[in-house]
Amino acid sequence: MTSAATVRGRVVAIAGPTASGKSELAERVAVAFKSEVISIDAMQVYRGMDVGTAKTPADARRCPLRMVDVADIGDDYSVRLFQRDARACVDTLLAAGRIPVLCGGTGLYLNAVIDEMEFPAGQLNSESRKRYEAMAAEQGPQALHDLLAERDPKSAAIIHPNNVRRVVRALEMSDEGRSYAAHHAGLHTRAAHYDTRIWALRMDRSVLYERIDARVDRMFEQGLIAEVEGLVAQGLGDAITALQAIGYKEVVAALDGAMTMDEAREQIKMRTRRYAKRQLSWFRADARVEWLDVEELGMDGCTEAILTSVRTWKEPTSEKGCADGTV
Repeated sequence: MTSAATVRGRVVAIAGPTASGKSELAERVAVAFKSEVISIDAMQVYRGMDVGTAKTPADARRCPLRMVDVADIGDDYSVRLFQRDARACVDTLLAAGRIPVLCGGTGLYLNAVIDEMEFPAGQLNSESRKRYEAMAAEQGPQALHDLLAERDPKSAAIIHPNNVRRVVRALEMSDEGRSYAAHHAGLHTRAAHYDTRIWALRMDRSVLYERIDARVDRMFEQGLIAEVEGLVAQGLGDAITALQAIGYKEVVAALDGAMTMDEAREQIKMRTRRYAKRQLSWFRADARVEWLDVEELGMDGCTEAILTSVRTWKEPTSEKGCADGTV
């Protein structure tokens, strides 16, 4: 893989918990630098998953938004594929002398783009994968997770039972004599692939939770149920990866009669708040992250803080010379 010393250009990343205002801030920064935003979101890659992922509508975007709508809901669009495609977007902008602006809350996907990380290709149609997926379908996700707990308890401890795709991958790695937990352990200690500055947004936890609850209510007002119904008709119920998205699996369960729609709404709020806590924990573990307090600075202040910092950020010297980033 390319070493950080040979990578030209600078990359800005704007991260943080869901509903904190990342998209607006990233767009402001990208517009100021005449650049583009590259989404770092594991679920915004799927076509048709718009309302439930808070994807910025096409007619409301002030600059190009990349890495959205690149896969169908039935695709197993892995982090390895995301790494390949997102880096292609970054490299295109760098070659044009622009500063790419990454934006998202999926920490693993962000690290996959900006750090030296290798992901095994795997075999989508391997017999072992088919066997494990069939077991999950026939016996339920918990039975599959129980099998992993027997074979690799450390890996089972860090993977949620409902994350079938990751449980399957951990079992495949176990078959190969490797541990998912061991692979996962060094996620925050690796060499940089790009010269990246990471800013993350924070605010009082109670304020964040209020914003999350309000966002979920808006999603229902904006047609989340109709969106899910349309996706179910396209096969969302059989999608291994896309169905794991918070907001979609709960509405699907309500449509199937497993709970009321009001119960689904409350579960979405609860699970989104829990997800936000995990996001905060992930980014706090990364010493590179520079935190911006949204309540203290406001969106204007956060924008200016990043622009000021980037304008004084020297281009890294590489073996091939320096690119002229537009600032």
